[in-house]
Amino acid sequence: MAHWLKSQLTKLGATDIQLKDLGIQEHTKDLALPPVVLARFGTDANKKNILIYGHYDVQPALKEDGWNTEPFELVEQGDCLYGRGATDDKGPVISWLNILQAHNELKLELPVNLVFCFEGMEESGSLGLDDLIIAEKDKYFKGVDAVCISDNYWLGTTHPVLTYGVRGCSYYSITISGPAADLHSGLFGGVVHEPMIDLSHIFAKLTDPQGKILIPGIKEMVAPLTPEEDKLYDTINFDLEGFEQNIGSKTVLHDNVKDALQARWRYPSLSIHGVEGAFYNPGAKTVIPAKVVGKFSIRTVPNIEPRKLDEVVFKYVNEVFASLKSKNTLKVELVHDGDYWVSDPHNWSFRAARKATKAVWGVEPDLTREGGSIPITLSFQNNLNTSVILLPMGRGDDGAHSTNEKINVSNYIEGTKTLGSYLHFIAEEEKDA
Repeated sequence: MAHWLKSQLTKLGATDIQLKDLGIQEHTKDLALPPVVLARFGTDANKKNILIYGHYDVQPALKEDGWNTEPFELVEQGDCLYGRGATDDKGPVISWLNILQAHNELKLELPVNLVFCFEGMEESGSLGLDDLIIAEKDKYFKGVDAVCISDNYWLGTTHPVLTYGVRGCSYYSITISGPAADLHSGLFGGVVHEPMIDLSHIFAKLTDPQGKILIPGIKEMVAPLTPEEDKLYDTINFDLEGFEQNIGSKTVLHDNVKDALQARWRYPSLSIHGVEGAFYNPGAKTVIPAKVVGKFSIRTVPNIEPRKLDEVVFKYVNEVFASLKSKNTLKVELVHDGDYWVSDPHNWSFRAARKATKAVWGVEPDLTREGGSIPITLSFQNNLNTSVILLPMGRGDDGAHSTNEKINVSNYIEGTKTLGSYLHFIAEEEKDA
């Protein structure tokens, strides 16, 4: 994919194309990280410099996972293009290539200089990219005025959005060890402290069934909701019933749009993801696991600081475990984390994107945040000291990371127009002081 992108950018007239080596993947001897593709289109000192970010890697996919088509063959059915990466993020990446192609064929000069940054490890935490951004901030990325990312989606299926924030994610593991080997419950049940029972008690004390995080100190870290921010939620187009249809059940915790969206975007959440070491196959097996590893994550928001969060999580889990008076051993640790990102939805880049969206779609976009995490937004914003915007082209039902991922042809075409128009409007927009 990196070499394919290089060949396409070369044909389209990009210059200074580089495949940046990120080294060897951690915990392997010789597995090279896929290179980051850097390229320029235009070097006019009188024009603004807009950095375009995207990623060419995708989530795994197999036909037997439940796909109706071969996941790595692009299939057009009706208004939809099906295939892994159609919306996340190969579709938007190729859209940027189409924008260059359109300007070339129309002999229309781009009103800005473009700096491309396409990576191949986004789905694995953007390994190596932070270091590259820091290394190149005064070199390849010097003079970048704004960053545009199209790696997210509309809130629903009918109304375009601009995204000004994402939650962060801190992922933890709890390891509880007991016997030297798995035991027979008939011989040892009621005789030994069981790691799985200990873990179950700890899990039950992390959050309640209504989604309230029970770890002391987290609620106090969250930035207060201001009247101005609260007002942004009043006019957002969101079909709560349609959202439940996408889920496939009426299990949403909140009965009104504002509460549901604020829970999804601007408040932290805790999710339990799984257990290693426990029996999970069909049938019955009367085993007492010798060691279990439980996994959970906390989606973070302003003003939760990751290291302070680690402190309160570790302290609380250890206290809960101590209260069990178990003779097993416990280890709780951070697996990985990514900070939240939030921007000013009224800055010069968002003003340009709003004009572009209105010009193409004929409506004002909703200003939204995302419940998921795109940590690289914060890295670009902080290291390059610039503004970042998330300008999506896909719909909320595209099924990114799921089976039968798609992007609507209409969204691809109009989305490409929107991204291209954004470049023209930001060229005219006056930068904020």
